[in-house]
Amino acid sequence: MPTEKIKRSYRKTRYILYKETLIDSKEHFWSFLGSFVGIGILAYLESSQFTGSDVVYLIGSFGASSVLIYGIIQSPFSQPRNLIGGHLISAFIGVSVNKLVPDIVYISAPLAVSLSIIFMQITKTLHPPGGATALIAVTGSAQIKALGYMYVISPVLIGVLILFLTALIFNNMTSSRSYPSNYHKHYHKIRKRLARK
Repeated sequence: MPTEKIKRSYRKTRYILYKETLIDSKEHFWSFLGSFVGIGILAYLESSQFTGSDVVYLIGSFGASSVLIYGIIQSPFSQPRNLIGGHLISAFIGVSVNKLVPDIVYISAPLAVSLSIIFMQITKTLHPPGGATALIAVTGSAQIKALGYMYVISPVLIGVLILFLTALIFNNMTSSRSYPSNYHKHYHKIRKRLARK
C-alpha cells in the first residue's frame, strides 16, 4: 500500500514538472496581451488624471494580480470571486487598520496583512495580492492614506474591475483558454488521469 502511494506521488510530481517545462507560445502571447492591455488602461487613467509622482490607480498589488489572472488562469486564486473579493476585503481592512493605528507602522502593517488573510480565508476569497492591497493602505503615500475608505472604491474596485473585464476578453479569445475557469473540474480531471497511470 505505501509503495503504491509513493508511485502515485512520483507520477503526479513527474506530470506537474513536465507540464511546467512545456513552452506554449500561444499561451504566452495571450498572457502578454491581456496583461499589457489591462495594466495599460490603468496606466493611461493614471497619466491622464494625475501628474508627477501621484500614483493612485497603479498600486503594486495589481501587478501581482495580473500574473495570476493572465498567466495562471486556472488557479483558484485567479477566479473572479477571489480577485474582486480579496482586493475589496483587504482594502477595507487596510483602511480600517490605518484609521485605528495610523502612526505605528510596526503594528498597523502586520495587523492589516494578517487580518486581511484571515478575512479572505473566512470568506473564501483568498487572493495573495490582497495582502499587498492591505499593506499599501497603511504604508502608502499621504495621498493614498488621505483617500480613506474611497481607496476601496478608487483605485481598488475600479482597478480590479478593469483588470477583470480585460481578463474576460483576452482569456476567452481562443479555445485553449477559458476564464473564469471551473478549476475544481480541471483539478478532478487531472487527478483521474493520474490515478489511471
